[in-house]
Amino acid sequence: MPPDGGRGELSADDVAALQEELQEAQREILSVPASAIVANHVIGLFQLAAVHLQVSPPNLDDARLAIDAMGILVDGLNGRLGVDEGTLEDALAQIRLAYVQIAGGVEA
Repeated sequence: MPPDGGRGELSADDVAALQEELQEAQREILSVPASAIVANHVIGLFQLAAVHLQVSPPNLDDARLAIDAMGILVDGLNGRLGVDEGTLEDALAQIRLAYVQIAGGVEA
């Protein structure tokens, strides 16, 4: 049931509780380096591309979009991605290679 008990309006206590939850979420975000959060998003793009490459037939357009977005982040933020940078570069190279291999097999 919604915090308003289904009445369609929030009480002052409900608003205060929601504000506290938002502040806690902000504190959690601020406690993590931005490079780690960006790395997490890059891995999400890797996973998105992989899913589109694994279906039959592969969805090459959507996979390419995810890979291109991943490349923009990894290549464009070179030197700024912290300790995960090498791993992200390797992941990008792997998914690009997988795309080329799968696209070559589909087009052949």
